[in-house]
Amino acid sequence: MSQGNLGCVAVAVDGSDESMNALRWAMTNLKLRPQTPDSTTAGCFLILHVQSPPSIATGLNPGPIPFGGPSNLEVPAFAAAIEAHQKRITDSILDHALGICSEFNFTEKVRTHVVIGDPKEKICEAVQDQHADVLVMGSRAFGPIKRMFLGSVSNYCAHHAECPVIIIKGNDSVNKRN
Repeated sequence: MSQGNLGCVAVAVDGSDESMNALRWAMTNLKLRPQTPDSTTAGCFLILHVQSPPSIATGLNPGPIPFGGPSNLEVPAFAAAIEAHQKRITDSILDHALGICSEFNFTEKVRTHVVIGDPKEKICEAVQDQHADVLVMGSRAFGPIKRMFLGSVSNYCAHHAECPVIIIKGNDSVNKRN
């Protein structure tokens, strides 16, 4: 096993099989910088998850109440329930990712980072803020029509991230190595 020189490998996970396969690929193929006596920091894997804002997650934007009334009515209990639900989803995704890390005995070399917002922009911001040496992410391989309407997070990150981006496509690229 050769020594690596990567200080921070960011892996974007969203709960999809593709993102978890990208995590497996990173753990299998990328080598972190070891901690040496003259350095205080060893390399780490950064598990990055972007949570949607509550308004996007619900898909609801209540318009004005018919026949008058306040136009920006917020129901605190509803917003709190949505936030609690999103936290459970995020915790579940991170637990799954950390389970994969433990399969590779990398638990001490792993950090998690959760941000809220648009995945395209927040992933690029996070890799810059966390000083990632490389970003690894899965690709759902949307067709041209879906990509036109939904966009491609991996494509955006490949063009806008401040570090090299490795995009893992499908299950085959992980299974061929194992």
